[in-house]
Amino acid sequence: MRELIIGMIASAFFAVTFILNRSMELDGGSWMWSSSLRFFSMMPFLLVLVLFRRNLNGLWKEMSKHPVQWLLWSFVGFVLFYAPITFAASYGPGWLLAGTWQLTIICGTLLAPFFVIKKEGMIQRASIPFTTLVVSFFILLGVILIQLPNANTLSPIEIVLGIGPVVIAAFAFPLGNRKMMELCGGRIDTLQRVLGMTIASLPFWIIIAGVGYATSGLPSGSQLAQSSIVGLSSGVIATTLLFYATNRVRHHQGHLASVEATQSMQVIFVIIGEMLLLSVSPPQGIAMLGIVIIIVGMMLHSYITYKHTKVLVPLKQKTS
Repeated sequence: MRELIIGMIASAFFAVTFILNRSMELDGGSWMWSSSLRFFSMMPFLLVLVLFRRNLNGLWKEMSKHPVQWLLWSFVGFVLFYAPITFAASYGPGWLLAGTWQLTIICGTLLAPFFVIKKEGMIQRASIPFTTLVVSFFILLGVILIQLPNANTLSPIEIVLGIGPVVIAAFAFPLGNRKMMELCGGRIDTLQRVLGMTIASLPFWIIIAGVGYATSGLPSGSQLAQSSIVGLSSGVIATTLLFYATNRVRHHQGHLASVEATQSMQVIFVIIGEMLLLSVSPPQGIAMLGIVIIIVGMMLHSYITYKHTKVLVPLKQKTS
């Protein structure tokens, strides 16, 4: 239950990404600067926090063991996640991006067979948690209903370039996160892992920023400010909270999928944010039904997680 609550709080901070990325795009800012500036602004915050906890040496030792894997999975989890999202903001509104992003609740569940788990002293390939997958599809139905009232206003290019890149991001983010958890094996904490992935992805962000400078010049003051807000809110606070919650349940694919499903709440937070900041009309009719379905779906995920945990505790006590 605690992990689900942390995941929901993270989704509120993640919602800032979709709102401000759309705002920066409407102001004429380059998506390349929007994406790279987020991670440049994350670095000082994360570095100070890790230095304060005196954990930098431990992180460096861990990264030096597997430098190629750190580069690879940081690229997948951060670059292939965020660059497509900021690119898509050039072609679609925030509600479309946030709605499409909810595919991640399905993608994360479907990735289970790509990982191995230790069960009863034996290493075996993880299986897809069927019950969790069904509930995730139920939540996705709610997301689709929210999108329907606005779907007829989309042009073909908005559908292809506004949705396609986000689908890539929806697979990349949980894959990169899970692979890094598997690689680190709990030897470093969440802040160290987020900082390490940020450092490992910096070469790619420097290249993207260089292309952004060559094509559109320096970013505006407004874009710098909004990117810094996104970096602190989504990059530091939300990412750390979500990675912390997923790390606590990393050995159970069903619980892991439930925590990832909390990101469906982003759609609701984005709608509220766009109503307040960008004067977007509130959802009505079938869209409201979609919001209710999402909330019910999250309650079902909470119940499943609670029920499974309640069963496991007596078993552990019995064998101790």
